[in-house]
Amino acid sequence: MARFDVFNGDADGICSLVQLRRADPAPEAVLVTGRKRRIDLLGDVKAGAGDFVTVLDVSMRSNMADLKRVLEAGAIVFYADHHNAGDRPVHDNLFSVIDTSPKMCTAMLIDDCLGGAYRAWAVTAAFGDNFPALARAKAKEIDLPLERLERLGILINYNGYGASEADLHFHPKDLYNHLKDFDTPMAFLHARPDIYEKLSEGYAHDMASAQAGEVIDETDFGLVLKLPNAASSRRVSGVYGNKLAQDYPRRAHAILTDKDDGYVVSIRAPLSNRLGADILAMKFETGGGRAAAAGINHLGRSDLERFVREFRLAYKR
Repeated sequence: MARFDVFNGDADGICSLVQLRRADPAPEAVLVTGRKRRIDLLGDVKAGAGDFVTVLDVSMRSNMADLKRVLEAGAIVFYADHHNAGDRPVHDNLFSVIDTSPKMCTAMLIDDCLGGAYRAWAVTAAFGDNFPALARAKAKEIDLPLERLERLGILINYNGYGASEADLHFHPKDLYNHLKDFDTPMAFLHARPDIYEKLSEGYAHDMASAQAGEVIDETDFGLVLKLPNAASSRRVSGVYGNKLAQDYPRRAHAILTDKDDGYVVSIRAPLSNRLGADILAMKFETGGGRAAAAGINHLGRSDLERFVREFRLAYKR
C-alpha cells in the first residue's frame, strides 16, 4: 500500500499535516505540496487500489476530476478542508471532513478529529490563516505564548506565497519537514530559531515594500491595491491582505500583484462580514477560495475594470 500526503503549502495545510503525523506517523508517505497558489495538487498523485491518500486544505472543487480519478482507481481518500467544495462526490472510499464556515480553518477540523492533542499547532495555523478570534477561543484555559504563535503562524503562511517555488524562502515540503518532529510549535522555536529568523527578516522587508502599493480604487467599504511585479510583492500579497483586513475590519480588500500579462489577485472579505470572497473570485475563470478569503490566479489587464466593478457590487453597503 502506498501513501500520499497532499497538503496546501500555507500555515493551515502544513500545521494540519503536522498534527496528523504526530498522532499517526507515516514516514513512508509521499509528500505532495507546493506554493499556496498551486491548488491542482491531486494531479500529481498516481494512486491505485488499496493506496491511501490524505488531502488537507486543498479545494475539492478545483481538484474534482483528479479526486474522481483517484477514487475510481481504488484508492481510499481522507479529505479535510474549508474551501468552497462544489458538488461533493459520493463514494465508499471517500471520507471527508468539510466545513466551509467563514469562521473555521482546516487545522481546527483536524484538531477536532484528534481531540485537541496538538492544539498549539492548530492555534498557530488559525493565526496564520487570519482567524485570530478562533485561535484565541481555542487557546482558552491553555497556557500558550499567543503572541509568539501568532507571529509564527503568519510567517509560515507568508512563506507559501509566490509565483513559483523560486520566490519562496523554503519549499513547503522542506518547511513541513523542519516542523514535523515537534509536538508543539514552542519546541520548534526553541530548537530552530534560525528558520524563524530567516522568515521574520524576509517578512519585515517585504511588508515594508508593500507600503508603496498603488491605490486602484478606494471607497469607505473597499480598497483595491496594486503591488509591483517583484518577488517581494508575490511573497507578501496574501499576508498583507490579512493585515489590512485586521486593521480595517469593516472594509473589503483586494491586492493585485502585477505580472507580465496581467495580475494575481488576493481578495479578503471584511472581518465584520466574512462572506462573498469566493463568489466574487469565481466570476473569473481562474478564481476560487473560501467565503472569507479567495483569489484569482490570472486576471487579464482587460478585465481590471470589470473586477473593480464586481468588487464594488459585492461589498457595497
